[in-house]
Amino acid sequence: MNQGTHVNPRIVGIKIIAFIVVFGSFFFQVDYGILRDINVTSASHTTYFPYIFMALPVCLASFGFHGNIPSLIICYGKRKDKLIKSLVFGSLLALFIYLFWLYCTMGNITRDSFNEIISSGGNVDSLVKSFLGTRQHGVIEFCLLVFSNLAVASSFFGVTLGLFDYLADLFKLDNSPSGRLKTIMLTFLPPTTLYLIFPNGFIYGIGGAGLCATIWAVIIPAVLALKARKKFPNQMFTVWGGMMIPSL
Repeated sequence: MNQGTHVNPRIVGIKIIAFIVVFGSFFFQVDYGILRDINVTSASHTTYFPYIFMALPVCLASFGFHGNIPSLIICYGKRKDKLIKSLVFGSLLALFIYLFWLYCTMGNITRDSFNEIISSGGNVDSLVKSFLGTRQHGVIEFCLLVFSNLAVASSFFGVTLGLFDYLADLFKLDNSPSGRLKTIMLTFLPPTTLYLIFPNGFIYGIGGAGLCATIWAVIIPAVLALKARKKFPNQMFTVWGGMMIPSL
């Protein structure tokens, strides 16, 4: 199997432990005044509606499971029931954890602090500093730093998991040590180079990822589904909704 299946479970295991320790603590310290943003005056209050559009590419990139399809095919073959369950339950689990994360984050960090996070490029370290300023110390600080770094690492490996298998298939690279080395270079050198050139480019990076996901994970699959249903009306597997759902 590939690099992600060996490395990611270990990283995720440690990350989950750190997540439980950190946000188990933050959960009981949520300030509902901060969570509901009722501590601001009407003069200083601004609408948060424009930020919805900033969040869309993040959500699309975070919940776009299409990139992992090549790796899931390797794991499960053509067992569509396994594939569907993996995608559905995996997405629901990620959504639950994400909502819990938002609850703890928005209930502990004031909205004014997010202006500083955004102005510093939206990097993870800025978010961690804001958390560390909310009366935490000792073990919680250490676990928060461990969690934040492993969250980035596991996301990196998770995203590149499908890309690794896709590039290996695209360029006909075998599973030999030399073939895997070539695939690793194709997978990791471009993002590593961009990171070294733009170390504070997280917001721009996630925006670009969201744009690509809009094209490759939303528009193109829908067009392919419409084409396939016309060309292969009696195919073995189709998603419910007929022609209407892909058209939307």
